[in-house]
Amino acid sequence: MALMPVAEALARVLAHTEPLAAVATPLADAHGRVLAADLPALRTQPPANVSAMDGYAVHSQDVASAPVRLKVVGEVAAGHPFQGAVGRGEAARIFTGGVLPPGTDTIVIQENTVREGDAVLVNEAPAKGKHVRIEGLDFKRGAVLLAKGRRLRDRDLALAAAMNYPTVPVHRSPKVALLATGDELVMPGGAPGFGQIVYSNGYATMAVARREGCEVLDLGIAPDRVAETAAGVRRAREVGADILVTSGGASVGEHDLVREALAAEGLALSFWKVALRPGRPMMHGRLGAMHVLGLPGNPVSAYVCAVLFLVPLIRQLAGRSDVVPALETARLGCDLPGNDERADYLRAVLTVGPDGIPVAIPAPVQDSSMLMPLAHADCLLVREPLAPAARAGERCAIIRLAA
Repeated sequence: MALMPVAEALARVLAHTEPLAAVATPLADAHGRVLAADLPALRTQPPANVSAMDGYAVHSQDVASAPVRLKVVGEVAAGHPFQGAVGRGEAARIFTGGVLPPGTDTIVIQENTVREGDAVLVNEAPAKGKHVRIEGLDFKRGAVLLAKGRRLRDRDLALAAAMNYPTVPVHRSPKVALLATGDELVMPGGAPGFGQIVYSNGYATMAVARREGCEVLDLGIAPDRVAETAAGVRRAREVGADILVTSGGASVGEHDLVREALAAEGLALSFWKVALRPGRPMMHGRLGAMHVLGLPGNPVSAYVCAVLFLVPLIRQLAGRSDVVPALETARLGCDLPGNDERADYLRAVLTVGPDGIPVAIPAPVQDSSMLMPLAHADCLLVREPLAPAARAGERCAIIRLAA
């Protein structure tokens, strides 16, 4: 199978992928989730004319010729409306959030008054309606304030609560299962034998998935045997994973058995091998409704492919509109040679240039096994296939990595 361009591979991953079903989710758990339906306000806010300040509720005509003395006939606190009406020549003591009594239309702030027993002396005449939050000032019942497809931010949750929603309909969070393969892998804290390495790929991949709001299931490490690998695949289907991510075993060696195990389970392969560096042996297919992403075994390759393919797939399933990681403009921090037929995603650190534009400085060695340059990187510097040689200071494209 020929190498597939990155854009075509991503299009195949996302093809015929609809957002997951809606679930009613408590507001406290809805941050970052995507609305599956419009939210019309269930109430009017404020539901009546209320005071914006502590002071006295009055009729504007009674204070037009201040100073004037008014009789105080009651008190209004938030949540405790005045029982009755305020007549002409009268006032009611009122506190912030209190409902204006009938017969009043204006608030005189307490700093402009002097209390005299059961009367109040108003020293300044406020304009009619001053310091009053009118009914519906914020929103009115029935108005759609949060639209379908919106990813809920912290302040959106406050609005939804004010609209009187205890739960909201959001798209279900994807469930991601991760299966590593390889006789050479040893868990961190173990004692690697000669020729073995400590398993690292999955920790970054699982963190990426969790950062994107997924439920993650770690299926552990399967040895290089078809039966055990196939058993891990079946386990992912049994738990209802929306995405199975395999790590390693997707290359061309005699011990790279993931494709064989997946084929035995009925995988419909959409591609294998992508024209990118690092990450050439990237694979995608479907087992029924479950997506399968076969990430390369080299840790940097696995991470880059997770950024380029796993993140967009998760976001599309979650109903987000910002599916593909954004490309930003930067300047090269060094000369780069011309590129070959594969797209390059170079690990780079960022500094700020004198013109305020970020400067991307790629690591001097870009080996796909090297985790230290990846851990120190701020971005992936994107070099398109067959890109000509470029000089320091020229514009380039980057994908920022999550902090």
